Amino acid sequence: MSLGVVMLCHTALDRAAQVARHWVSRGCPVVIHVDKRVPRAEFDRLQDALADVEDVRFSARYACEWGTWGIVAATQAAAATMLRDFAKVRHVYLASGSCLPLRPVHELVTYLDERPRTDFIESVTTADVGWTVGGLDLERFTLRFPFSWRKHRRLFDGYVRLQRRIGFHRKIPADIVPHLGSQWWCLTRQTLSAILEAPEREEIDRYFRRVWIPDESYFQTLVRRYSSHIESRSLTLSKFDFQGKPHIFYDDHLQLLRRSDCFVARKIWPHANKLYRVFMTEEGVGQAEAEPNPGKIDRLFSKAIERRTKGRAGLYMQSRFPNENWENGKSAAPYSVFEGFAELFENFEPWLGKVTGARVHGHLFAHDKVEFAGGESVYNGALPSSAALRDYNHKSFLANLLWNTRGERQCFQFGPADNQGINWQLAGDSNATISVISGAWAIPLFKSNLNFSEIRQEAARLQRQEQEHLNVLRSPWTKARTRIWNLAEFVENPMEPIQTIVDEISPRALRRLTEAPLMTDLTGFGQFLQNLRNQGMQPVLMGDFPLNDDFQQNAVRRGRPYLVK
Repeated sequence: MSLGVVMLCHTALDRAAQVARHWVSRGCPVVIHVDKRVPRAEFDRLQDALADVEDVRFSARYACEWGTWGIVAATQAAAATMLRDFAKVRHVYLASGSCLPLRPVHELVTYLDERPRTDFIESVTTADVGWTVGGLDLERFTLRFPFSWRKHRRLFDGYVRLQRRIGFHRKIPADIVPHLGSQWWCLTRQTLSAILEAPEREEIDRYFRRVWIPDESYFQTLVRRYSSHIESRSLTLSKFDFQGKPHIFYDDHLQLLRRSDCFVARKIWPHANKLYRVFMTEEGVGQAEAEPNPGKIDRLFSKAIERRTKGRAGLYMQSRFPNENWENGKSAAPYSVFEGFAELFENFEPWLGKVTGARVHGHLFAHDKVEFAGGESVYNGALPSSAALRDYNHKSFLANLLWNTRGERQCFQFGPADNQGINWQLAGDSNATISVISGAWAIPLFKSNLNFSEIRQEAARLQRQEQEHLNVLRSPWTKARTRIWNLAEFVENPMEPIQTIVDEISPRALRRLTEAPLMTDLTGFGQFLQNLRNQGMQPVLMGDFPLNDDFQQNAVRRGRPYLVK
């Protein structure tokens, strides 16, 4: 009877009774504290279920709300009962009702018998703690916290702000150096009794009643005053996610729990029948004895946290919403966006697809419909060509298209006449390569049969739209690889930039182009731009387009793209 177990229970009391029997049947007395908020009828059923077990006690009940003093008071009461009723107990192990022994109890008893003066409790100074959530480290000891963080969040936050504003600062009792650590510990009788029987306990308890989350600091701080030998670690396997919430273990974690070599684990799902059957029978006997080493499985938990917070590139998931820019890459694969090319070259899309082997779409964000390659009405992943459905969430539409077509380079057209809501998504995506011929939107207007007043009005609107789009692409927050030419310099020397684009899309080919796309007839386009000027609209994005459409006089000057990174 060298080991006694204190169990703090508030739910799944049938499992708590099962675990209590397991401990007692192997020579470890148990003291159970049941949260006062648990209905009396459930508490009575638990007492009746364990009435035939001699070495089980029930302590005085306290309301144990998270982050409040009640949890410490419950632990004190149960620990005092253990020390009073079981004189032969040398170590007291604090566990919850959802804790489950992972190794034969005699191994834990033997382990502690070999270390009769050692206290196992995580206890580190506030400066060394990296896992606190909520921005309160030392402040949890110097401010007052009379309100529940979970029930009265606004009062809690408002009272903290008020104390900071007026410079309120609580005095920490003499000889107290605040420490933090896991709630689940295993202390020797000498250390635990010294804490509970300290002459100044009333003063210390009064102070810790207004400390935030005192169950992570009360014993962790006081053990430093009385223990002669501390191992700053818990013997209980307890893992937390990035929000500070405990991981729950299910049946499919069986091998993971075995690999940890820990004596006890929390938090076990109450319906994990396989775990309770395996670890609470003789099936666990025969494993090689080893030092508890939860670090062996830390890599898996780190990967789980990374997968939850970052996910796979281009795959959005509910655990990251509604946090903006939490994605691990906005898209799943590299893709190319062409602006002005389909307007300047005839049949540009089939030509580019033939030369590069990529899938080349039309204007995916056109206002009337989605122009999938080949005129498809439904594309990979059951994406419809409906503009209304696309615009319901245009970012997810693009992400889904690229996710569903992984392994095949996607290219599509874009322009100022398209839905501009996707601008920042494109600019902020490091997978995007955006090639722009500014002012090329004027070519369809030049070839249209509209009245010139309508052409002038539409040209002004499109130029304004494209200018805003170019400002986004030139932003310092742009991550896409961006090339921008004006129409005049591109028409003057088209082959060099086209060769660069083709080499980028299919880098393994690296061959000179033998077939160029057919450029549309621009005869009279210079005069068209002059007519716009004469009508009061100033076209500025086309560059220095000659009035007579003659580029020979500028042949010595070769247009060069510039990069925006």
